[in-house]
Amino acid sequence: MDAITAKPKLTARQEEILGLITDAISKSGLPPTRAEIATRLGFASANAAEEHLRALARKGYVELTPGTSRGIKLPKQMNLPLAALQQLTLPLIGRVAAGSPILAVEHIQKQIPCDPSLFDKGADYLLQVRGMSMRDAGILDGDYLAVKKTTEARNGEVVVARLDDEVTVKRWSQTKGPHGIKIELIAENPDFENIIVDPRRHEITIEGLAVGLIRPGGL
Repeated sequence: MDAITAKPKLTARQEEILGLITDAISKSGLPPTRAEIATRLGFASANAAEEHLRALARKGYVELTPGTSRGIKLPKQMNLPLAALQQLTLPLIGRVAAGSPILAVEHIQKQIPCDPSLFDKGADYLLQVRGMSMRDAGILDGDYLAVKKTTEARNGEVVVARLDDEVTVKRWSQTKGPHGIKIELIAENPDFENIIVDPRRHEITIEGLAVGLIRPGGL
């Protein structure tokens, strides 16, 4: 499972400059010069634009080439038109109401800037983790778990499972014994008990597979 750290948040002015750069590249194939940025945004000199560009570079949003007036590059995953960049988000899911679909509109707290392709298997949404039952797997209370929608999982994989009307994050185990199928939702914290499920008595479904993790301190 991939773990990534979210990029630092941009100021309003930095977002404006990044949008200007992205728009220029998408339309002409060339980034603007420092002087053009200064003129467009009303800066007194190109030096003011340079300071903002260096801040964007420190935060990982652009790459600068010294000594050239148009030496501004976007990282590979950002080398897209502005409209496409705005689509690089994932819905953040908070508490899930009993019996309702995870991606129901009322569960979406907000959209988080995050390219789904950053995760090897892709991601469909982020689920805010509540509780410490998966602590020893590195999944902490408040983390955003990147989830790929699926109804299947292999033993040992971390899943988002729905047990009756409750949604939980646990490690999946399914075995077949003399009395039928046994499903166990395994916690990664000795303070929490594993959940043993008899599918003849309880409805159990896999809602998704954990494919990554974002610790939201930088958002």
